Amino acid sequence: MSNGTGPAGPLRIGHKGADALVAGNTVASFERAVEIGVDLIEFDVLWLPDGRPGTPASRRSPLVVAHDWHDASRADPPTLEEILEAFTRPPLDQVRINLDLKLPGREAEVVEALDATGLTARASVSTMEVSSLEVIAELEPSIERGWTVPRVTRDWTSVPWLKPALALAVAAARRQMPESVARGLPDLGVHSVWAFFGVVSPALLAVTRAAGVDLNVWTVDDPARIRSLSAMGVSGICSNDPRLLNRS
Repeated sequence: MSNGTGPAGPLRIGHKGADALVAGNTVASFERAVEIGVDLIEFDVLWLPDGRPGTPASRRSPLVVAHDWHDASRADPPTLEEILEAFTRPPLDQVRINLDLKLPGREAEVVEALDATGLTARASVSTMEVSSLEVIAELEPSIERGWTVPRVTRDWTSVPWLKPALALAVAAARRQMPESVARGLPDLGVHSVWAFFGVVSPALLAVTRAAGVDLNVWTVDDPARIRSLSAMGVSGICSNDPRLLNRS
């Protein structure tokens, strides 16, 4: 699935489908993204508190498609099985998918679900959890894997009073990221790096190109930044509003 950047520009990636237009991580949002015209849909996968690894299978909740436990608690989240099944039928049966694994420990079920629905060849998996990347590579080497950076525990950009400190932290991470990624890539054997837009730089792009992996950027909803990243030559751009990614 690795593409690099073609003459038409970066890969157009719908974040949770088209989350700015239709509530994300839902079939309706995925269908809206396909209607707009995306190359790839990214969605989130996790287990719920009563689905921890080690819980007997008879009492363990299924894997669900939701951003986090708070998101999942606001509604009855769809199961991974339901979502993957939807991608086997029109209008979702042609678009490629990326599963963003939020928690480690149930990777075998993800691999089995992709195989059961015949979606392995159309799917990639990205995560901040290095252990998950290693497990998936062992279970099914043909599934393309993406390393998500930096590793964070929550969306700190949503906390207003943290903005000044966050800006400093992001600037520091941006300076350190090329070296950090260059150090980690040889051991991971991934096909792509998924990087928060604030840490993306020409130096990071140079590192990924030298390693022969794609650089996909998340999550970008500013048209000027999208133009800048496109001009830089990143491989893919992920947005909550896929309309911003359409090429004119």
